[in-house]
Amino acid sequence: MTGLPVAQFRSSPRLRQPRAGFGIKRDATTHDVLGRVFGFAVMSKLSAVHSARVETIATASLTVATSGEGFYEITRDVARFLEQSKARHGAVLVYLKHTSASLVIQENADADVRTDLVTALKRLAPAAGGWVHDVEGPDDMPAHIKSMLNGVSLHVPVIDGHLGLGMWQGIYLAEHRAQPHSREVVLQFIGFCQ
Repeated sequence: MTGLPVAQFRSSPRLRQPRAGFGIKRDATTHDVLGRVFGFAVMSKLSAVHSARVETIATASLTVATSGEGFYEITRDVARFLEQSKARHGAVLVYLKHTSASLVIQENADADVRTDLVTALKRLAPAAGGWVHDVEGPDDMPAHIKSMLNGVSLHVPVIDGHLGLGMWQGIYLAEHRAQPHSREVVLQFIGFCQ
């Protein structure tokens, strides 16, 4: 909601209408309006801005062999690609060339999280969902739905040669088919190298 003009805030039926006398200016952002209307302070802090020239576009392909439905961590593979590219500052794009698997950034500390995520995705798109498309098996259409929900591309900041992930985050290929597959992931770094 950051940066929405007051006119968009006022059109929201879920929030009460600000009235004259609240000190709301026409150019106020949503956070300013919410802070004034509901009486809370907006706590944001922007770090110093660092800039780097885009000098390099480096691309590689990663093949991931899956053994069936589940999450396969590829964080180390992406980090190795950045190391081989001598990447320093920029962004890495991770793109999956398939429609029945997906890419996610998810917790890498407790494997139970990934088990529960597989269960949740099965509930969202069950194999016995009465799908019309079943030419490739009962798990194919649910795999397409799961891929659509998660997406097939990620971009991650690269800072001082390292992935800008949080402490407990990892990059995963999510395989949504029951049988083993060979999945192709395109890695592309855009930015400044050593």
